[in-house]
Formats: sequence, structure tokens, C-alpha cells
Amino acid sequence: MIASLNSVRTLLVAIFVLMAGSGFLSTLIAVRLESAGQGSLIIGLVATSYFAGLTVGALKVTPLIERVGHIRAYAAFVSVYSASSLTYAILDLPALWIALRFADGFVMSGVFVCLESWLNRVAKPDNRSAILAAYMIALYAGQAVGQFLLNLGENDPALPFMASAVLLSISVLPVVLTKIQQPILEEVAPFSLKRLYEASPFGVVGTVATGMMLGAFYALGAVFVQRVGMPLSQVALFTSCVIAGGVALQYPLGRLSDRFDRRRVIIGCAIATAALCAGLAWVREPAAIFLVGALFGGFSFALYPLCVAHSNDHLEESERVGASSGLVLIYSVGAVG
Repeated sequence: MIASLNSVRTLLVAIFVLMAGSGFLSTLIAVRLESAGQGSLIIGLVATSYFAGLTVGALKVTPLIERVGHIRAYAAFVSVYSASSLTYAILDLPALWIALRFADGFVMSGVFVCLESWLNRVAKPDNRSAILAAYMIALYAGQAVGQFLLNLGENDPALPFMASAVLLSISVLPVVLTKIQQPILEEVAPFSLKRLYEASPFGVVGTVATGMMLGAFYALGAVFVQRVGMPLSQVALFTSCVIAGGVALQYPLGRLSDRFDRRRVIIGCAIATAALCAGLAWVREPAAIFLVGALFGGFSFALYPLCVAHSNDHLEESERVGASSGLVLIYSVGAVG
């Protein structure tokens, strides 16, 4: 198993650094809009715009990846994201931020399709969930670390956005310098949602439901905690606790699904997530909120990679780039809803 993870370590480093630079932006933007007196409608529109970009990107990025290859496409997507991060610091306009979040979602869709299809080409049925779990651990660990960059804005509002751009730029290096062979583009199959659903209806439905749930969390989770009465430092800590919980349970749940029926593991995670959501609606003590939030992250963040692994178990090798695009699309449609 260690050998399997070593074979994709540069991709794991790339997603860790990228998420450290971008994963806190949704929280930062929501907090900034709330502090500026914007209502839930505007905050929700900005968040929804990101997922709308993910949706459109999932439909459009595959031809670009086919044309220029995974490495060049990844570098292009991240370069746009870095430029967008700096633009937030220059112009503080909600309408512009809606457009920028759409662009962020579009290019992030490309990043996900590049890396997830690449990992699924490397993975085998007996280690696919473990590799995807390691990918999600790197993703969420980067996101958790990045939350503490929120505190940079206490003295200089532009500084978090500048730090984001620096980390995004650095995240290109592991991919462009990797020795891992990128997928053979000539074998990419045409994208088909119908084919994806026929191959794994359970995986498709699970992905949509996960998108709906996590889209709502990313849009308003920070606002909810702030309205409970927590200061900015505790908002960052709450988000980090949720993400840390996701990191802690990714690998154990991934390995569990490799050994047993993935569908049962997915159903168990979904039931636990629903119960914890109900708990978050009732608790008000900070320590209890942090604890329930961490457990919520542990089970809810595992759902997407488990659904991806279940879907890829039922696909041909040549279909996996298109499948990755399709799963990102389905997740994004759920998040927009």
C-alpha cells in the first residue's frame, strides 16, 4: 500500500499545496461579505456561483485536457486561479466576486478532473479507495491548514489573498516536474452521463446528495458559526475541525470499503452524517460545536471519494477521464441546488 501511495506522491503534494492556497477562500469571502453588511442572499449567490462554475467546467474541461494533456491543462487552470485570487484583493465588488467565483469553480473543476482521472488510471480495484482516500486526506489537510491564513487579514485585508496566490503558484511545480506518466489521451472515451448512470446508479445518486450537503456547508457554515457569536479565530477553528475530522476518517473508511461492500459503507456514512447535522442544529457550546463538527466532517467528507471509487469499479479503463468529469458535474449540480 505504501508503494501505491509513493507512486502518486507528487500529485498528493500538489493537491495539498493547492488546497492550502484555495480552500479557505470560501470561508474568507463569506466572512468578508458578512462583515460588509451583505445579506445571506448575496453570500449564497457568491457561493452558488462557484458551484455553477464547477458545473460548467465539468462539461467543458475534458476536451481541453484531451488536446493539451493533463500536465499543461493543470498548469493553465491553476494559473487562472492564482490571478483570480489577487483580483479579490484589488477590487472589493460583490458583483465582480460572483464572476470571479464562477471562474474559480470552472478552473477547479479542471483540476479535479485532471488529478482524479490520473489517480484512477494508476489505481487498481483492490487499492482504489485507499488511493482516493489518500488524495482526499491531502486535499482536506491542505484545506484545514489554509483556514489559519484567515487570521492574516486582521491587520491587512489583502494579505490572505496574496498568500493564496503564492501557494497556488507553487502547487504547479510538483505536477509539471513529476515523473508519473500522464494518461494516454488517445484512449479517452466520449463523456456520457447516461453511461455513467448505467454503470453505477448508486454512485451517481450518492454524489448528487453529497454535493447538495457540502455545497450548503461551504456556503453558509462559516456564517452560521459567526451568527452563533463566535469570533473570526473560532470560525477558522471550527472549519479546521470539520476538515480535520474529514482527514482523520478518510483512510480508515476507504480501506473499509476496499475490504467490504462499498455500498454498505456509503450508507453507514450517510446515516451518521444526517444524525450529526441534526446535532449541529441544536448544540450551542463552542466545545460541543467543534466536536460535532469534526465528526460531521469525518463521515460527510468520505462520501464523495467512496462514491467515486464505487463508480470507477464499474467502468472501463478508457472511460475514466470522462467519468471523472461526469462525477464532478453531478457533484456540482447537487451543490448548486
